[in-house]
Amino acid sequence: MITAIVLTKNEEGSIEKCLKSLAWCDEIIIMDDYSTDATLTIAQKYTKNIYKRGVNGDYSSQRNYALRYAKNNWVLFIDADEWVGNNLRKEIQSSLKITKNVNGFYFKRRDYFLGKWLNYGETSYVKLLRLGEKDSGKWKGKVHEVWDIEGITQNFSNPLFHHSHESVEEFLEKINYYSDISSYEKIQNGIKVSKVNIIFYPAGKFVQNYLFRRGFLDGIQGLILALMMSFHSFLVRSKTYI
Repeated sequence: MITAIVLTKNEEGSIEKCLKSLAWCDEIIIMDDYSTDATLTIAQKYTKNIYKRGVNGDYSSQRNYALRYAKNNWVLFIDADEWVGNNLRKEIQSSLKITKNVNGFYFKRRDYFLGKWLNYGETSYVKLLRLGEKDSGKWKGKVHEVWDIEGITQNFSNPLFHHSHESVEEFLEKINYYSDISSYEKIQNGIKVSKVNIIFYPAGKFVQNYLFRRGFLDGIQGLILALMMSFHSFLVRSKTYI
């Protein structure tokens, strides 16, 4: 028995594809940050388990809050711009039937970015712990949060699909928003950055993702992604310093 939890905020363009891919789950929970578009109207076609709560700059708190509503032992967290393909669905179902003494599972993720599937760069190294036993751990971090699960974990071989960003403008808006939260968290935790860190960390991140992780093989999309993620690092550190 498995519960899927989806966090939403004005996701009318992607939520239906996400929820269709979760139809095999025993329960679907929507935890909504007061959407003002048609997100919840669409979601109501797939589940009655819809709850509203403000994120307030803390995504781990939102996810941990949603966990209390899950009726099943196994919980799958999926973002509204992600979906589960048939091969991954079969792998999840078979793994839960035959696997014992495992508390959580990591997913690879494959990104569709600005009209192209990416195969290299930063996104090709992403591993996300998204399926776990309800009471095995808690989410930590206000943004870019991780599920800190105690116990044994395994990896799925089939990827979780992710429709990353519709446009450069949307990407920039999210980078600005997430960097606000990340810098605030650093300040709260007493983390300081230097001028050297502001300059060289973003530059090093670009070199790593575009050259060493071969982001250049993804064409212009690979270049844009590497630059944007480097810019995100620059904003986080600049906002923390100032």
